[in-house]
Amino acid sequence: MNDSKWTWRLVCLVSIATTLIFIVGFGYAVKDIVYPKGDTPQTTLPQKTGAPNAGVTGVLKVVAIGDSLAKGTGDNTGNGFVKRAVTGMSVDDQKASLLGNLGINGLTTTGLLAELKEEGVMYTLRQANTILVSIGGNDLFRGAGIIENGNTNSKSTNETSASASALTTKDLLAALPAASKQLGEALQKIAEINPKANIYYLGLYNPFGDIPELLVPGNQAVTAWNNAALGVINTHKTMTLVPTFDLFHNHLEKYLSSDHFHPSGEGYQRIADRITQAVR
Repeated sequence: MNDSKWTWRLVCLVSIATTLIFIVGFGYAVKDIVYPKGDTPQTTLPQKTGAPNAGVTGVLKVVAIGDSLAKGTGDNTGNGFVKRAVTGMSVDDQKASLLGNLGINGLTTTGLLAELKEEGVMYTLRQANTILVSIGGNDLFRGAGIIENGNTNSKSTNETSASASALTTKDLLAALPAASKQLGEALQKIAEINPKANIYYLGLYNPFGDIPELLVPGNQAVTAWNNAALGVINTHKTMTLVPTFDLFHNHLEKYLSSDHFHPSGEGYQRIADRITQAVR
């Protein structure tokens, strides 16, 4: 009887031990599944995947066309506003390249219209998605006899002042109706040649604002010209007027070159900065 009693006790102990081993083993099995060996518990969140840069729009392919300002006359470095602007556009993930500079000293709106009929010019403009245009200074000031021609051979300040004593706003505005009409035709032609490109027209400044006789008539003539240009540009969604009048007003000594007409290197840099702001 006693042997039977101890036998049952032994069976119970074995059963309990087996159950405990099973429970412990099951616990370790669950742990291995939840936390496999070799895995290190994360103590920091994974870095977020970078979102695409919405500001990248591809390479800006730039072509400049127009007068001596487009060419960069007066800048000792030869960069003018064109190369400086292209450099300014090439920041961060944005890239810009200059495909061509078609600037010509002394060019007027009449000359620009003729140039826009040339196959080579049209081909170059079609390759661009960003077109910089500078034209009008020779129409306005050469027509009034203030400058000898459209290049660096401008009259000296004393000569200009002496010949300006009898100059009136009417004299400066004489070329405005015909020239502004041709400006509109030229901008329209550029848009037709390349309807997908963004066109940036450089507004005029008064390079003779430090000559008392030319301050008021010069400012009025330049303002009238810029307003006429804006009237054309406002009808085209791909066109932008880049103002320059305020950049040079009261800063001519610093920003004009020695010919007293074209910008200096610093002046061209100011223009380039303004263009870069408009493009970006």
